Amino acid sequence: MGKKLNFVFGALMGAAAGVAAGVLLAPRAGAESRAMAADAVNDAWDTAVDSYEKGAKVVSERVADVASANGISSDELREKVDAARARMDQLRDSLSDAVATASAQVVDVVNTVSDQVASMADAAADATGTAAEAVKVEVVEEDAETPAE
Repeated sequence: MGKKLNFVFGALMGAAAGVAAGVLLAPRAGAESRAMAADAVNDAWDTAVDSYEKGAKVVSERVADVASANGISSDELREKVDAARARMDQLRDSLSDAVATASAQVVDVVNTVSDQVASMADAAADATGTAAEAVKVEVVEEDAETPAE
């Protein structure tokens, strides 16, 4: 317990000595130091804002240069992108419909084949007079509505 108390006492004394030294040896008053710090922060902020604005201007100019070099205005480009998106949506819908149709056809074919195999097994069992082992074909259907994305 004595070591902890000595440590706390030493820490408090060190802090007090630091405050006293700071007050006695500071080159200027606290208000003046705070004003200088605020000015430095404001200068840094203004520099950052200026850099951002210059960068944004350069990027805008480059985009305009590329668009004008290709003879496309930003509105035309936006229209083309929207048209491409609409076409992609149509293609996605038609592909989804085609997959659903093909899946339904596959299920129908598998069911038909399964029925034919079962009837042939029954016919073979009737012809030979012995019972054929059960033939089972199982179709596992997945949910037809899967996320497109």
